[in-house]
Amino acid sequence: MTETQRKSYKVGFVSLGCAKNLCDTEVMLHHLMEAGYGITPEETEADVVIINTCAFIESAKKESIDSILDIAWLKEHRSLKGIVVTGCLAERYREQVTTELPEVDAVLGVGGIHKITEAVDSILEKSKDKYICVDGKETVRLGGDRVVTTGGAFAYLKIAEGCNNRCTYCAIPMIRGRLRSRPIEELVAEAKNLEETGIKELVVIAQDTSVYGLDLYGEYKLPELLHRISEETNIPWIRILYCYPDKITDELIEEIKTNPKIVHYIDLPVQHISDSVLTAMNRHGNSECIKNAIRRLREAIPDVVIRTTAIVGFPGDTEEDFARLCEFVKDTKFERFGAFTYSREEDTPAAEFPNQIDEQTKQDRYDIIMKCQQNISEKYNERLVGKTVHVLCEGFDQVSEAYFGRSFRDAPETDGKVWFSANRPVSEGEFVDVRITEAMDYDLVGEVIV
Repeated sequence: MTETQRKSYKVGFVSLGCAKNLCDTEVMLHHLMEAGYGITPEETEADVVIINTCAFIESAKKESIDSILDIAWLKEHRSLKGIVVTGCLAERYREQVTTELPEVDAVLGVGGIHKITEAVDSILEKSKDKYICVDGKETVRLGGDRVVTTGGAFAYLKIAEGCNNRCTYCAIPMIRGRLRSRPIEELVAEAKNLEETGIKELVVIAQDTSVYGLDLYGEYKLPELLHRISEETNIPWIRILYCYPDKITDELIEEIKTNPKIVHYIDLPVQHISDSVLTAMNRHGNSECIKNAIRRLREAIPDVVIRTTAIVGFPGDTEEDFARLCEFVKDTKFERFGAFTYSREEDTPAAEFPNQIDEQTKQDRYDIIMKCQQNISEKYNERLVGKTVHVLCEGFDQVSEAYFGRSFRDAPETDGKVWFSANRPVSEGEFVDVRITEAMDYDLVGEVIV
């Protein structure tokens, strides 16, 4: 199909799951726009809709399948000509998607994102009954030019693909493959490109950012990567997500402490604190390792914000284990915390473990631990009332008639927001100083200081 022919068609996107998946969506968007296709945010206007799916846990699989069926309605009742399913569901359940969802016209796993134009062409040209990309998950060319969809304030930078950790509850290695880091030079170049678009915050992501570079360079290279990006761009905020406690090196702590462009925020998923549960999860590093990492970060960087996550209801997680986790959360007072109920994923070792825990107990434990955290978050936010915080504006909400943004304490799409008024127009991507006047459970309210 020629570029001129493609210009008469529109493609819509549904991107599900994590920020890492969103980066793949943005790469596919670029490919299609470069090829000449129009992009529409309205599925009802699209000739082809691409659904980039998630399959990390059961609820994500259900959401992906429901989205496919919802979009399929448009094939019968509107002018939609085809559906492309990409991402984790397409990778993990390629055969089932192909055979059990006849509404789907093309299937591309995580190794096929760079063939998205070929897939859409195939549907519109009706060159075959169904386009199936069989490229493996570890054959995909990492990265690539992309269209940023997160607005003018921030963008994600995916520095690696895959994971070697092999936690017993996690299907990601089966879906995304082993760790493959992108070269430092390539990432610095991408950061420069993002800077040229006006991005003010770069959010560094991977399945495990702390192990970045080990496969390419034989050692952890995250501190060097952060230093290079901060030296070679003028992006004022760099945020690090998904660092594992056992890989928090002194070099990384020193880079965060001394580099003024790296915000004092780190995502440090612990998942549990009971050594028996951590062992069953095949987590690298025991409870002492976790506590030591937190202590070192807080001693070196007194205002550091530590975000973490925990899984409740893992097989064999006793009432004593759960009580220990709750006590740990209360004592540690994480600035940011989220919990998940364990999802029994097929083909993972934990799915076959004895002493599986019923869903009601999981939910009860989730409610208990999140109530603990709500009290911690309230008190943390209350201490900010009357103080001035530096905020990156992300937009204006017409309903509440207030601007909103984030301080360094809040990661995008995960943590709370700062809502504020101003006696002048404030642009998306602009930094402002906001005096906090009110604290809510997870959000803050204030006014711009002129």
